[in-house]
Amino acid sequence: MLAPAFPVADTWRDLRDARVEDCADAGLINHTWLIGSPTRFVLQRVNTLFRPSVHDDIEAVTAHIAAAGLLTPRLVRTDEGALCAIAEDGAAWRLQTFVPGLTVHKMDSVARARAAGALVGRFHQAVDSLEWEYRHVRPGAHDTALHMQRLEAAVRGGPALPVAEGILDGWRAWPGRLDLPMRHTHGDLKLSNLRFDALGNGLCLLDLDTLSRLSLDVELGDAWRSWCNPVGEDGTDTRLDVDLLAGAIAGYRAVRGVTVEEAEGLLYAVERISLELAARFCRDVVEDAYFGWNADRFPDRPAHNLHRALGQLNLARSARAQRSQVAALLHA
Repeated sequence: MLAPAFPVADTWRDLRDARVEDCADAGLINHTWLIGSPTRFVLQRVNTLFRPSVHDDIEAVTAHIAAAGLLTPRLVRTDEGALCAIAEDGAAWRLQTFVPGLTVHKMDSVARARAAGALVGRFHQAVDSLEWEYRHVRPGAHDTALHMQRLEAAVRGGPALPVAEGILDGWRAWPGRLDLPMRHTHGDLKLSNLRFDALGNGLCLLDLDTLSRLSLDVELGDAWRSWCNPVGEDGTDTRLDVDLLAGAIAGYRAVRGVTVEEAEGLLYAVERISLELAARFCRDVVEDAYFGWNADRFPDRPAHNLHRALGQLNLARSARAQRSQVAALLHA
């Protein structure tokens, strides 16, 4: 049910007398409702982590890729012409067009991985020609070295935490590079942020609050970490499935090539991002302040984040053990 404190029907004429229902398949950050029967729009109360300027970025990128022929959700301006509306509590409310299709939370086939890779490749190819300086910037979001420094500071002087030592040892031995070129990216390519049709083809990317410039190894490393771990985010016996990775790489490269230096960086990409996320989880084991946790499975937040940190560390170790197979895929 819509929060009555915000007069959405007075802000967008298209919402007057429209059916409104909670979105059962929404993410954890923004509160989401579906509008219309059949659904025509998506209404969101945007988490205050994102400043209203994020909508300037979304509008610039989606207008550009739509002009290139890609399907994408588009912001619906308010009756006064704004990209979003600001409530009294400072939160932004936005309306977007709805793209029918399927949301998938776990990679179910090599064919799906190939379709996911091709979809992201089409997006990257379209934004390669975009000229835009992002208004909403999250400094340090993927500064892996900084995350390691923060973890080291958090555990210094405390009780022994073997998973922290494993993460830090893995980072010290990581042989990749941190100076790859910055490109326009989605910024959060977990599988549930990709939309598919009933035949398994990729339709569009969703949840565009993280649009930014990142290096390709960060962008695809995070994608492959999500797509190619068949155990899922909340297991500890995690591993990199090279068959799924092969599909993802083949789908991407069928649409958009990578440079020699990007291929070099992608060899270590899953390892890097898995270690980075492990460090963030492990730091919250000590600080007990950031990530949400499942009270049905764990006694407290530190216990859940210790479990998550171990899962990501094991995924990084699996990627490291399979570097030669990954190299063969990247240089095929």
